[in-house]
Amino acid sequence: MGPIGPGSIILIAIVALLIFGPKKLPELGKAFGSTLREFKHATKGLVDEDEDKKKIDTKKELDK
Repeated sequence: MGPIGPGSIILIAIVALLIFGPKKLPELGKAFGSTLREFKHATKGLVDEDEDKKKIDTKKELDK
């Protein structure tokens, strides 16, 4: 199974529209977007911490 194509995205959108209705769909999209933004922010923080730790460890090794 490959990546999701445009046809699959359209099908998912139609099913979501039928299930949730046109009034609820924008609210769900907004909630999904804010959740995704928070997740990206949290993972970026973890990656930054890991990179900082590696830099400190490398500097300690060079100082020896």
